[in-house]
Amino acid sequence: MIKQKVPFVDLHAQYKTIKQEIDTAIQNVIDHMAFISGQYVNEFEFNFARYCKAKHCVGVGNGTDALYIALKSCGIGYNDEIIVPANSFIATSEAVSMTGAKVIFVDCHPETYNIDVSQIESKIRPNTKAIIPVHLYGQPADMVLLSEISKKYQLTIIQDCAQAHGATIDEKPLSHFGDILCFSFYPGKNLGAYGDAGAIVTNDDILATKARMFANHGRLEKYNHEFEGMNSRMDGIQAAVLNVKLKYLDHWNEQRIKHANQYNDFLKQIETIITPYQRPGIKHVYHLYVIRTKQRDLLQQFLKDHSISTGIHYPIALPNLKAYQYLSHQNDDYPMASQYQNEILSLPLYPELTEKIVNTVCHSISDFCKIYST
Repeated sequence: MIKQKVPFVDLHAQYKTIKQEIDTAIQNVIDHMAFISGQYVNEFEFNFARYCKAKHCVGVGNGTDALYIALKSCGIGYNDEIIVPANSFIATSEAVSMTGAKVIFVDCHPETYNIDVSQIESKIRPNTKAIIPVHLYGQPADMVLLSEISKKYQLTIIQDCAQAHGATIDEKPLSHFGDILCFSFYPGKNLGAYGDAGAIVTNDDILATKARMFANHGRLEKYNHEFEGMNSRMDGIQAAVLNVKLKYLDHWNEQRIKHANQYNDFLKQIETIITPYQRPGIKHVYHLYVIRTKQRDLLQQFLKDHSISTGIHYPIALPNLKAYQYLSHQNDDYPMASQYQNEILSLPLYPELTEKIVNTVCHSISDFCKIYST
């Protein structure tokens, strides 16, 4: 048994490394009473757009709002059909339903766990208007093929980048692909706020204006409402925190990759553990490090007994959720997602992780496999 607990994520460890900058940034917002939108949000929007190599960034209340506002800005509504992956967090599909459109699920790729692009064309129908690829766990989906499909069928691509801050494809930023990108800055993300926050990123001037207006009650000027929108504005404190953290994002991502490689080097030697597959030319930023094993539940309990925290992302594939019973899907309709929901396990991964802790986790997994393989 190990004495020290291994957390799944340690946000306090990160805070300690930038405490003075964070505390000063928060105090500045309070001193200027810039709580909603304002100079600190404007500064973050400029900096994050530049980081993403895009023209526009619109700060919003959270990642789910970002998806919903992006869909509305793209004209998605009732009777439209939107293709989404079967393996994701419910926010991806939930935002579609919020617009009145219908969710069309596509199974996950057997190696990357992202949407299986080879199955998309079979799901396209006259009412299909958009595809939402999720860059799951930090690895971009196959945006090259998705871009070809979108052009062929004149479909909008709305990228769910909630787990992929800083990821690239052939050294190109994600803003190089698709029409609009949606980010979450939930505290545990690679770039996380100290509360809820999100952003919409695009190179399209018209989409950016629509998104900004929709997020602010359908207006650009106070009381001059051109249409009904919603209230989803980034607050100043979150923007100030994100401005500080953005400077460290690339370094933190490199640390995540370093730890993931350390996990890979050790765990790939164990036959019963399937380590993450990374597509060539992809910068996988490892928001999560996810393994697969047929003995997932036993392993998770074993690690818990040894003071090691883990997670499951996600324990129920979206089509199998009670929320989507009305669609009458069967598990066999999405065999990969339905199988993997019982096998995937997320190991501790955050920038401040140490080599010693990674070794501890790996050796514990090795011990488990030795015990339960006999």
